[in-house]
Amino acid sequence: MNARYDLGGRIAIVTGGAGGLGRGIARALTEAGAIVELWDANSAALAEAEAELGEGASARQLDITDAAAVEAAAQAVFKGHGRIDILVNNAGVLGEVKPVWETTPENFQRVLQVNLFGSYLVTRAVVGLMRGQPARTSAITPHPLRGHVVNIASIQGKEGMAKAAAYSASKAGLLALTKSVAKETALDGIIVTAVTPAAAETAMAREISAERRADILGRIPMGRFVEIEEVARMVLWLSSDECSFSTGGIFDLSGGRATY
Repeated sequence: MNARYDLGGRIAIVTGGAGGLGRGIARALTEAGAIVELWDANSAALAEAEAELGEGASARQLDITDAAAVEAAAQAVFKGHGRIDILVNNAGVLGEVKPVWETTPENFQRVLQVNLFGSYLVTRAVVGLMRGQPARTSAITPHPLRGHVVNIASIQGKEGMAKAAAYSASKAGLLALTKSVAKETALDGIIVTAVTPAAAETAMAREISAERRADILGRIPMGRFVEIEEVARMVLWLSSDECSFSTGGIFDLSGGRATY
């Protein structure tokens, strides 16, 4: 992908960075000049992603549901680079594809722990550091900026979906978290946004049955899944100085499934 934004020297963290979507987002950021640290619990996939992305990326094995580990990781990035400019909360798990009365409490809790609580822990640690770092100025906007946070939610967080109560609830919570943190940091020069993609061709999408896949495709007027590169391009803009007044914004990537 040709970089259309200059993120030279920016320090970025992408959670779930070893997966297909996280890796695609990280690639877009590095191609735009950012230095990206990938956070993921999968050490083997992390090593593969780091090798694939090259010298612009580094990896850190991390369980984002571990508060102490998240705090230590954020501090390490900040001390190593002097600042954190971009956070992409992308880590997530699908959970059971069952009606709610057939799900297990343990699985429901695990989905909320990773998708929502984990994103909260990472946001808490990183935004706390962003607030204290010097603001940047650029030729693009006269308003000083300290950082950008982009949360990868889902169209299911807007609409809910049968047999995905935990996933839908976690992503709806992530949208509310986005709006709340955006209001709290609006005067700090920190832009906090979220995107709501339809399903993409990732490992998570391959977990579902052919019947479930057909159901999801049937809800998308464009009749296809979103491409990883399409999500990455949106994240790239939301991470740049061009995005300077959209804090709290929720950006649709559903192929027409939701138009609000």
